[in-house]
Amino acid sequence: MKNQTELRRRQAVEGDDLPAELHPLLRRLYQHRGVRQASELERGAKNLHPFHSLSGIELAAEILQKAIADNLCIMIVGDFDADGATSTALTVLALRSMGGRNINYLVPNRFDDGYGLSPEVVEQAAARGAQLIVTVDNGISSHAGVALAHEKGIAVVITDHHLPGDTLPDAEAIVNPNLQSCAFPSRSLAGVGVAFYLMLALRARLRDSGAEALPNLAELLDLVALGTVADVVPLDANNRILVWQGLSRIRAGKCRVGIKALLEIANRDARQLAASDLGFALGPRLNAAGRLDDMSVGVALLLSEDIAQSRMLASELDALNQTRKEIEQGMQAEALALCDALERSSEALPLGIAMYHPEWHQGVVGILASRLKERFNRPVIAFAPAGDGTLKGSGRSIVGLHMRDALERLDTLHPGLIVKFGGHAMAAGLSLEEAKFAEFRQRFGDLVGEWLDADALQGVVWSDGELMAQQLTLSTAELLREAGPWGQSFPEPQFDGKFKLIQQRLVGERHLKVMIEPLGGGPLLDGIAFNVDTALWPDPSVRQVELAYKLDINEFRGNRSVQLIIDSLWPL
Repeated sequence: MKNQTELRRRQAVEGDDLPAELHPLLRRLYQHRGVRQASELERGAKNLHPFHSLSGIELAAEILQKAIADNLCIMIVGDFDADGATSTALTVLALRSMGGRNINYLVPNRFDDGYGLSPEVVEQAAARGAQLIVTVDNGISSHAGVALAHEKGIAVVITDHHLPGDTLPDAEAIVNPNLQSCAFPSRSLAGVGVAFYLMLALRARLRDSGAEALPNLAELLDLVALGTVADVVPLDANNRILVWQGLSRIRAGKCRVGIKALLEIANRDARQLAASDLGFALGPRLNAAGRLDDMSVGVALLLSEDIAQSRMLASELDALNQTRKEIEQGMQAEALALCDALERSSEALPLGIAMYHPEWHQGVVGILASRLKERFNRPVIAFAPAGDGTLKGSGRSIVGLHMRDALERLDTLHPGLIVKFGGHAMAAGLSLEEAKFAEFRQRFGDLVGEWLDADALQGVVWSDGELMAQQLTLSTAELLREAGPWGQSFPEPQFDGKFKLIQQRLVGERHLKVMIEPLGGGPLLDGIAFNVDTALWPDPSVRQVELAYKLDINEFRGNRSVQLIIDSLWPL
């Protein structure tokens, strides 16, 4: 295992203006994450960037204000993931609370409608009487959908955070922090964050025009936190405020009953919730609806005001998530068999992996790509049949290769190879004709080989250094939990150290439960490593190990104790 991964320690930025009273361990961790100013650690809502610098937001708010005043039928069109579901629910709730009497929503079906504001979705919106379409978490590449909407006399406001192409749809207004013309300081907003900012702008317009009894939009920050973490956008200072505020509301029980129901089904205590729980416990259950069925179930859960109905919907999502896991496990076994066959052949495993199986599920290929990327530490795109002669692909990248830029380069070099594409640096989606898969696989592998060298493919486990034995305590774990929120681009603290391995056993099918003690002496500690290679572990001959781990709190029957969540372990 150690020959595949290298342990490296993060380095602190030089010079900072952090408070003198800051705990030394937190100072070290924040320095490792490039934090220089105390202002970057502020978590109060008053420290959010104001909405005014978001390009197009004033015009979009003006259009919404007039539509509400004229009682137009406003159709919110979301995406079929957790960010899209939270964006949809937030916008519906906010518009209704600000006087909208004719607010509806429509979530595209991944399998029937395609991504974004497609012509198929516009036809459905028109059939339901839409007079204004507002996209959330999509639309920046929906040229054909916007054109059809205009043919039908329907105005369109686009809110999105995905990277725009060379040309923009001809919408009445576009709000997207990633537009070149946009001066908003944070380009990392999730779709739900963009939607929240538009609702802030609308509320300000209504207030300035004399409206009374306006809602407190902070009540919707639970949805913003969930969508932001689940979409794995970078947690810059502004997003950390949004997530912390939402997380605090959930911990205090001031959240949607649908989120409470998700917490129940996931067996999570709201009072002890961490940002990682949003990403690993709630987000996947919400995403399962869009992957396997219809995300309208997820939106209905988030809109529900009834706890009994919410529990029923959460149970439905939980069952879908279990099915998703089973499908994923089968697909992963098939994918690894294909990789093993490649490695045994004369061909080396390509630096950029593109894989396809005619029986794979298009709703799960994104997770499969992510798992393969983690295993082989190289960019991966996994494809499944769309049922119409085309393939739907989902890609995940590694540091050093911008996935959307790579697809754009392939599209430029080989016109017609890709039907359509879109996405971010680390994740992207695309479609291509089934007959062109072999060519795409070759072209993608070649391009990644030109853009990345072998060093970039070396797996790196990053550490914040060692903890002393006296720091391996519940109080340290609580200090770390409260110092977040941690997440993408602001990683949860991870440490390294050498330990005696006292006990080791498998729990479940692939999780290694251990009892350890620091080599230099210290407390006996429980630890768990998830999804280990069972050909290597447990190994009774190993008495000492080097670990990369996170310090966590295990809560069981009212008792709280320190537990190490082990990311990597190597025999000594």
